[in-house]
Amino acid sequence: MQHKKERNYWISIADMMAGIMMIFLLIMVSFMLLSSKSKSHLEEQNRRYSEINTKMSAIAKDHSDLQVELYNELQKEFAKDFSRWNAQIDTDNTIRFRDPEVLFDTGDKQVKKRFQNILDDFFPRYVTILSLPKYKESIEEIRIEGHTSSNWESATTLEDRYLGNAELSQARAFEVLKYCFNQKSIDSQKYWLIAVLRANGLSFARPLQNDAISRRVEFRVLTKADKNLTKILELSKEFAH
Repeated sequence: MQHKKERNYWISIADMMAGIMMIFLLIMVSFMLLSSKSKSHLEEQNRRYSEINTKMSAIAKDHSDLQVELYNELQKEFAKDFSRWNAQIDTDNTIRFRDPEVLFDTGDKQVKKRFQNILDDFFPRYVTILSLPKYKESIEEIRIEGHTSSNWESATTLEDRYLGNAELSQARAFEVLKYCFNQKSIDSQKYWLIAVLRANGLSFARPLQNDAISRRVEFRVLTKADKNLTKILELSKEFAH
């Protein structure tokens, strides 16, 4: 009888050990499956990262190539004129007219005759370049920006100086836009210009080295880079998920 009990006892131990071994085997199989899944997931993530990186690089390169090509074309067209206009072009393709004595009388919004003559020469040639098929579809805005110094008559507060100059810079930018838009030589591009041409007054938000050269008018081209940057962000989010 005692022998039978001992036999049942060892059978129970054997069953328990078999159960433990089965559990251990299941754990090992699960671990192997998880490891395999993790490896597969990592490989998939790396593949997607490579694809996204390629797309991001292509977007950045296309934008950079367009900016460089436009800069070179504007520089070639106006290089001989910048000095006599007291103007310059920046690497972001902003063309800056920086002689306040030529642009407007102090505190006035009317475009002076000398600046009108410059715009008669400049703007039709400018539009001719920007409206070329290779640039036209990539342009989001052509901004005419008015900038002032930080001074404003007898203003004693920052608010008065800022708001007075904001109103004046906006009025000046609009007068330049109006003068340019009324030129007959650009009639063929007017529907397009309605979609992209803007006047912005920036007061003294972007001052230069001194008050004199801060009083200026700029023509700034904005391409659809913002949308391209949005594409890059969307691609990044896609990778994160």
